[in-house]
Amino acid sequence: MGVGGISIWQLLIVLVIVLLLFGTKKLRNMGGDLGGAIKGFRSSMKEVKGGDSDSDSEDPETADQQAEASQDDLADVEATEDVKTEKV
Repeated sequence: MGVGGISIWQLLIVLVIVLLLFGTKKLRNMGGDLGGAIKGFRSSMKEVKGGDSDSDSEDPETADQQAEASQDDLADVEATEDVKTEKV
């Protein structure tokens, strides 16, 4: 007997069925997403325990400059995608 009355062979059969249903790529993506969510949760908990809030102490002008820079980057990416599409 294994964990909770389930033997190792039954666990292996379930694992094979899950792999066949979802595929390794999708399972890898789901695992990465779950890991990122846990990492974000842990960092938020550390922030709450520490009492540090970077968003309150941040300069509003700096936030505006960062937002503009990210919009410029997005526009550059869209322009690059348009060029790639035209070449094909």
